[in-house]
Amino acid sequence: MNSSKPITSFMEKHYLHFNSATLVDAAKAYKTHIESGKKMMITLAGAMSTAELGISLAEMIRQDKVQIISCTGANLEEDLMNLVAHNHYKRVPHYRDLTPQQEWELYQSRLNRVTDTCIPEEEAFRRIEKYIIEIWKEADAKGERYFPHEFMYKLICSGELEKYYEIDPKNSWMLAAAEKNLPIVVPGWEDSTLGNVFAAQCINGKIKPSTVKSGIEYMMFLADWYTKNAGTEGVGFFQIGGGIAGDFPICVVPMLHLDLGITGVPFWSYFCQISDSTTSYGSYSGAVPNEKITWGKLNIDTPKFIIESDATIVAPLIFAFVLGW
Repeated sequence: MNSSKPITSFMEKHYLHFNSATLVDAAKAYKTHIESGKKMMITLAGAMSTAELGISLAEMIRQDKVQIISCTGANLEEDLMNLVAHNHYKRVPHYRDLTPQQEWELYQSRLNRVTDTCIPEEEAFRRIEKYIIEIWKEADAKGERYFPHEFMYKLICSGELEKYYEIDPKNSWMLAAAEKNLPIVVPGWEDSTLGNVFAAQCINGKIKPSTVKSGIEYMMFLADWYTKNAGTEGVGFFQIGGGIAGDFPICVVPMLHLDLGITGVPFWSYFCQISDSTTSYGSYSGAVPNEKITWGKLNIDTPKFIIESDATIVAPLIFAFVLGW
């Protein structure tokens, strides 16, 4: 075993068949893609930030192994919540055995459960809320408009949260992204805790809804970014989970082709999805990669991988392989 790359060498020795072999193939193809000078998008669904994917994703960002991220509003905010409230989180390893009464007790304790991890409302949600509301209001008063991730970058760069840091900052992917001003697309941001807070501020007449740029504007931004960064060979697409974080951005290519009539735009040039969604009952998130050819998203010869497994296990392993760990 190569002692300088213990994770990589372990995977190459033991991961030889089925999902494990696909994992290694996808990781090798990811490395080849980046080393050939092409760019990569990573999409984050589910609760990957609460699962502390930042421990490996932050280093992927720092080492330029990803050039753009698409994520849910939950992943955008929950990385910062973990950053400022980690010591107040409560782990519930026996979550499968919880009764409705025990769940109610967690609710009354203001502990919001995500599988085996409870996010503390006061230290996490409210700690960030009071600062971000002021940033929204300041922009609103000036007639300025920004994307959700740009507001979060403003919060990070303000330094207001530094006194609350409870993990090593190098393990926050949002801090790493802010340092690089990494492009982020956050479709459906309204479906998040801070999205709900913003909506409440709008209902109360304290902020105008237009102060935060919309999902349509995110698609317009992504169309411009893709045409400027795809070159002649296209951008890679590494999808963690399903849902809007992946479904939204992958559509930019057929939109450029079919709706804008732009010729010469390359298809996505690498595709990998980690998913436990079955390919039945009309599950878009479980659609096999070849189906995307019919929608004008992938080409016939695009390297395609689907790893049917738990993203909290698989994604860090692939990132470790790409990073040469």
